[in-house]
Amino acid sequence: MARWLPRSTDLTRFCQKLNRVKTLEDDMMETSFNRCLSTIDLTLLGIGGMVGSGLYVLTGTVAKEIAGPAVIISFIIAGFASLLAALCYAEFGARVPKTGSAYMFTYVSVGEIWAFLIGWNVLLEYMIGGAAVARAWSGYLDSIFNHKIKNFTETHVGTWQVPFLAHYPDFLAAAILLVATTFISFGAKVSSWLNHVFSAISMGVILFILIMGFVLAQPKNWSTQEGGFAPFGLSGIMAGTATCFYAFVGFDVIAASSEEARNPQRAVPRAIAFSLGLATGAYILVSVVLTLMVPWHTLDPDSALADAFYRRGYAWAGFLVAAGSICAMNTVLLSNLFSLPRIVYAMAEDGLFFQVFSRVHPRTQVPVIGITVFGLLMALLALVFDLEALVQFLSIGTLLAYTFVAASIIVLRFQQQKVDVPAPATSGQPNPELHEGPSTGELKEYESFSDKLQLVDRDKSKEHREPGQLKAAFEPYLEFLSDFYPGEVVTVAVVTLMVSAICLCSVLVFGNTHLHLPTWSYSLLLVLFSLGFLLSLLLIWAHEQQHNTQTFQIPLVPLSPALSILLNIYLMLKLSYMTWLRFAIWLLLGLLVYFSYGIWHSKENLREPRVQRVSARYVVFPSGSLEERVQAVQPSAQPAAGLPDTDTDDHKR
Repeated sequence: MARWLPRSTDLTRFCQKLNRVKTLEDDMMETSFNRCLSTIDLTLLGIGGMVGSGLYVLTGTVAKEIAGPAVIISFIIAGFASLLAALCYAEFGARVPKTGSAYMFTYVSVGEIWAFLIGWNVLLEYMIGGAAVARAWSGYLDSIFNHKIKNFTETHVGTWQVPFLAHYPDFLAAAILLVATTFISFGAKVSSWLNHVFSAISMGVILFILIMGFVLAQPKNWSTQEGGFAPFGLSGIMAGTATCFYAFVGFDVIAASSEEARNPQRAVPRAIAFSLGLATGAYILVSVVLTLMVPWHTLDPDSALADAFYRRGYAWAGFLVAAGSICAMNTVLLSNLFSLPRIVYAMAEDGLFFQVFSRVHPRTQVPVIGITVFGLLMALLALVFDLEALVQFLSIGTLLAYTFVAASIIVLRFQQQKVDVPAPATSGQPNPELHEGPSTGELKEYESFSDKLQLVDRDKSKEHREPGQLKAAFEPYLEFLSDFYPGEVVTVAVVTLMVSAICLCSVLVFGNTHLHLPTWSYSLLLVLFSLGFLLSLLLIWAHEQQHNTQTFQIPLVPLSPALSILLNIYLMLKLSYMTWLRFAIWLLLGLLVYFSYGIWHSKENLREPRVQRVSARYVVFPSGSLEERVQAVQPSAQPAAGLPDTDTDDHKR
């Protein structure tokens, strides 16, 4: 029976395959795409992804049902929380200017299977998000014409009473997706130009809303007679923050477009900062004028802005608001259709997804096959499926991607920078210059034992410490950690930090409701898991990190990414159990695709380690211990039968 069990070496090799990281090219600016996007182009793409129908619907819904006029505070807190995730994307987008967004960032730092699962979830997120926006666009336009389109479809086509299918086929939603897919396939420049047009109209309407809103503002609508500024208290503000957080989802389109940016090192961080700042300002100011124009408790959640202008005697302004809403939804559609094929392209280019999607059209320089196929799938979703039950799935996919990107920032920041190692000499002689510096991670090889002793003393006397090594100030107290390879302790600490965050958030979310914990055990668990989180954070901080002045770096690492991880996990646990069930089923389908195709076709399979031929060498491990390893030299050609192996015999002598 034992022979059927896998050997430990096989299990180790299998785990190494799952966690192998992507090897980046020397010239990361080389691409088959067209680098034509400027900072303004990327900024407007980001604004288009964030300022959609939520500005016209979400503000009124949160103000009336959750937070009251304090929705302003909710948007400020949500904007700050989104900033933590956005800064992580900004650092990666400048450092790794390749398409793929969260998938690519996870692949270069955490591991292959995690990157695939992130890409797999983002893929579904964009498909459902685009289809849901298309149906909202269709419904909004239909409401302007008194639902004539819906009535015509139900009369002449019919209705369905099938689970998971829509009540009637939405041909208008499918049509707008097909039109948008056509424009996207013409190239990045055409897509950017179209986004500029819709964004300009949308921002013009927002400017009109703000000017007219402040003119019509009545401060008494925040008075105690109307319920006050924060009628639902702090709990309402925080509940509103959780809802408003999803309004800022969309800035990752900038990171997904970094391979088409002219100067990604500067353009990506600036575009993310500008777009997030403008979007946050728009949400805050629109919330201010909306709650000052009419009392918050009288708002219409479905069309708050249009209804507010109508009640103040400006019914004609409702048409402008409707035009702005449709243009805003168009920019979100373009953002989804722009990002999705590029993430699929990145996965296919790495061999983890079907190779046909890695083809780039030679003239338009975009992945036309991916754009066409996934545009059609998105149109099919919008045509026949009931997306109301699937919309919450968008949240869990986005939050999971944010979490892994934040963890990847910590891991990559405390890793040693990879440098090219010169090829060994071809003459069979040992290379006396081959050694291991603190920054290369290669084995040291010296001509004599005395040389080794001198260089060990010289290395220990150096004050400079490489990323991933323990800081000199902590070495007297944590000396036992000096024996680990640079970066290993940080990786374990990141895993511990994430486990502590999951346990801490689980107690906060389920402790009093589902688990019914007594007060003493609830408090004790909070303290224990908080200590685990803080100790992991301190252990990471006790190590040296990379300091790169050439590209943007997020400040306060590891604190900023750790706070982002904690917030994202908390929001994920607040989602319903049905969302988690659907998420688990989609993950199982992704694992099936990965183990049946991705793991076998991954391009990292082609990168085999080179075997170096040496006769004898002294090997210095990072801990500073010494071990003599004697290896027999294998001749390049097998000796004839009956003849001795002279190299081996000489070596034995």
